[in-house]
Amino acid sequence: MVIVKKINSIELVVTMGDITEERVDAIVNAANENLNHGGGLAAAIVRKGGHIIQEESNKLGRVPTGQARATTGGKLHAKYVIHAVGPRWIGGDKGEEALLRSAVRSALEEASILRVRSIAFPAISTGIFGYPVEPAAHAIISEIVSYLKYKSSNSSLRLVKIVLFDKPTYEVFEKVANEIP
Repeated sequence: MVIVKKINSIELVVTMGDITEERVDAIVNAANENLNHGGGLAAAIVRKGGHIIQEESNKLGRVPTGQARATTGGKLHAKYVIHAVGPRWIGGDKGEEALLRSAVRSALEEASILRVRSIAFPAISTGIFGYPVEPAAHAIISEIVSYLKYKSSNSSLRLVKIVLFDKPTYEVFEKVANEIP
């Protein structure tokens, strides 16, 4: 179960798996504003990567919704963890889509600053933040595609993965990815 698209010679891959096991330069964490990694994906990243990730996050301080900041990857295969703060779902008419797109774009910009060649994204905001999967998939994928189309000449990226933890979420992202021309 893998979908691969080429956008300006950069591969976009949608797959199922455990993002904490990905062998990429950076993984994206679906973070909260305080970068307190106590639950969900964030807790799994700290469990596998070590407490150094939380310690570095504490030094970064608060990160506004729609923004991203990086720490090292600790003991993870990934050299960096980019903590992207997506929005909580409040019904869909409170700017959630713009904030989710901004979090994705900010994570890609952090990756560019760090000169990473490969990055893996989760389904940001779809867990405890309650963002419905299908609109999240549209926002995440279309923002990644837009970035790769218009900013790739200034980027070191060669591979962008979206790694989904469960089959129902993967199937939604697969459907959306297959709609890309």
